[in-house]
Amino acid sequence: MKKIFIAATKQNDGKTTVSLGLICNLQQRFRKVGFIKPIGQRYLEEDGMKIDEDSLLIEEVCRIGVRSSLKDMSPIAVEKGFTEKYIAHPNKDAITKQINESFHRICKGQQLVVIEGTGHAGVGSVFDHSNAVVARMLGSKVIIVSSGGIGRPIDEIILNKALFDKERVKVLGVIINKVLPEKYDKIKELVDKGLKRKGIRLLGVIPFTSMLSYPTIDQIKEETNYELLCGKEYLARYVSRVVIGAMRPVNALRYMVNDSLLITPGDNEEMIRAALNCWREDEKDKLKISGIILSGGMVPSKEVMELLSQAQIPVLLANEDTYSVSSTIHDLTVKIRPNHIAKINMAVKLVKDYVDLETILKGI
Repeated sequence: MKKIFIAATKQNDGKTTVSLGLICNLQQRFRKVGFIKPIGQRYLEEDGMKIDEDSLLIEEVCRIGVRSSLKDMSPIAVEKGFTEKYIAHPNKDAITKQINESFHRICKGQQLVVIEGTGHAGVGSVFDHSNAVVARMLGSKVIIVSSGGIGRPIDEIILNKALFDKERVKVLGVIINKVLPEKYDKIKELVDKGLKRKGIRLLGVIPFTSMLSYPTIDQIKEETNYELLCGKEYLARYVSRVVIGAMRPVNALRYMVNDSLLITPGDNEEMIRAALNCWREDEKDKLKISGIILSGGMVPSKEVMELLSQAQIPVLLANEDTYSVSSTIHDLTVKIRPNHIAKINMAVKLVKDYVDLETILKGI
């Protein structure tokens, strides 16, 4: 059975995008493909179990849950207080046993298993199960994912590879993700040369695709717990730009593009009315804004609320000031969800077009 461990130089480099793209593409080569994320830091409650959200995504999109339980796909959930409890009462063998048993069940009958790490190679060291240690435990070769650039990615790749080398884990190669299109050719050439000097193979360079970084209004609501005032049916809409409506409407509207999220104080009715008259050039009956967040805990007048209800856009109410709300939105971790069909299709296409699948298959 073939195994590959997807690691990264840091969080949010694109491990899940690469894992999803690899699985969907390799399912065309192998009838039975399994997935496991041994240690997860972002989990959801599913049937009373704490399941890593990436495992839920892979299970639903790739249809592999029929052959393995969700709990085995996500054996260790690092919940609040997990690290403190472990330091006070360490039990390395219990975690090792749980991961190995789940992995054994996941592997049963599979031709290929994709293993997704969490964070950089050293994450998990505090409870004696770094990504490097887990990759060695499971007997898997590793692909390291890093984000765009030249010097910084190479430095971080070398640092992470040192931990895998220490555990005698073979690094198959590197995928550079989120490379700006205008710098693509230059970065690909220089990173390839830089890695070759260190004896590391470049397996792919994936261009930055802005759509993959767009949150939905639903994600914003879930991550912030802002109150939904209207537009429940339209929560799945993407946000391509955040516009702060703290200036004169005529100035703010200059920054408005399709699928913009407007953040404005709830009593700024002039701004709200102006936004509700900002139509797309290609769709005259559709607003440019995909949603509005009203800051300051202030609700507009009944007349304006009726206009918002009729506008077919979701409106959220936040108690924080406009600056705090915009900072919160900026810092959100955007993850692909099972209902994000366009993002899923894009992730699969990017891996197919920009990653050397043949070299990966030969290496594993």
